[in-house]
Amino acid sequence: MATKAQATRERILDAAEALFAAEGYAAVTVRQIMKRAGADVALAYYHFDSKRDLFDAVLMRRAEHLNAVRLEALDEVEGRHSDDAPTVEEIIAAFTNPLLDLLAEDHEAWHHYMALIAQVNNSPEWGGELMTRYFDPLVRRFIEALRKALPHCDEAEIFWSYHFLSGALTLTFAETGRLDNLSDGVCRSSDMASIAERMPAFLAAGFERLCAPTTKE
Repeated sequence: MATKAQATRERILDAAEALFAAEGYAAVTVRQIMKRAGADVALAYYHFDSKRDLFDAVLMRRAEHLNAVRLEALDEVEGRHSDDAPTVEEIIAAFTNPLLDLLAEDHEAWHHYMALIAQVNNSPEWGGELMTRYFDPLVRRFIEALRKALPHCDEAEIFWSYHFLSGALTLTFAETGRLDNLSDGVCRSSDMASIAERMPAFLAAGFERLCAPTTKE
């Protein structure tokens, strides 16, 4: 019975994740979620206290794994640099590429969640609260690594650079298809392997440019 209940809970989370990503929190009803999950509405309130509790559970379910794989990647990079700091590009790759790799390797399993994260991160209503709750400890760990790699960088430039990094990653997760249209199919917004090859180098150049010392005449 416990196994059956867990399977039902996972179906509910999968259904909620897909619908929240496609329609947004406000537009989705519990009844719609349970219809997609193939379960009675009453079971939603057996497993979750409310629609908001279900939404939080959707975000938490994969956030813990994403945080763990990125921290593991950063630990591995830092372990290879016991006598000095990793490069900015290596640190950014440890932050971005585990997510892009998951999308490249199992797009079906991950694209709804990543699209939901893109939606939440761009929302004035949810972004500050939910991204802070689920991801700020991880982000601060990476910012500390970037401070070591850029020891003379003004503090404000580190945070502005992270802001731009977050925007690039969010747009990538959204997979809007605009890149496909602009490039007439030369590039695809769903091509995570190609994005992973390019994003760390591109973003590292931005960090290093903003952090470069300036001379005044």
